[in-house]
Amino acid sequence: MTPFQLLLAAAAVLVVLALVLRAGHRHAAAVVADPVRTPGVVNPAVTQENIGSTICRHGWTATVRPPVDYTNTLKRRQMRIYGETGPPSAYQEDHLISLELGGDPTDPRNLWPEPYPRASAVDAIENELNAKVCEGSLSLHDAQDEEAALKHRDG
Repeated sequence: MTPFQLLLAAAAVLVVLALVLRAGHRHAAAVVADPVRTPGVVNPAVTQENIGSTICRHGWTATVRPPVDYTNTLKRRQMRIYGETGPPSAYQEDHLISLELGGDPTDPRNLWPEPYPRASAVDAIENELNAKVCEGSLSLHDAQDEEAALKHRDG
């Protein structure tokens, strides 16, 4: 194989790879939480008055996070409902109202199959909203509304 042919082959591989990655990204971006199936549900044990002992306490979400067996089973069922056919490992069963903002841990109306890499990006947004609530610059209710609107609009 000549250097020119090798260069052409490498360029062809790069083009195919770029198309595959772009198609996968476009698919992931298209999955948004359905407001009918996944309206979001808050945890009644979390209120504006007790955020200091709940969502603003380091490690609190670990005390309410559902078991992986539960979320994996629900993820597979909801992927079928949402019409998603990718591998379950490409999705995170995410809380529409995150645990960091007082979302219900196990109610299926608060969980949905969110694709990676969007799921990871949204985790950072959830942490930012939690910080604003805990520092007092945003109310719990407003943060929950902002998060729900984001996930219903953008995924």
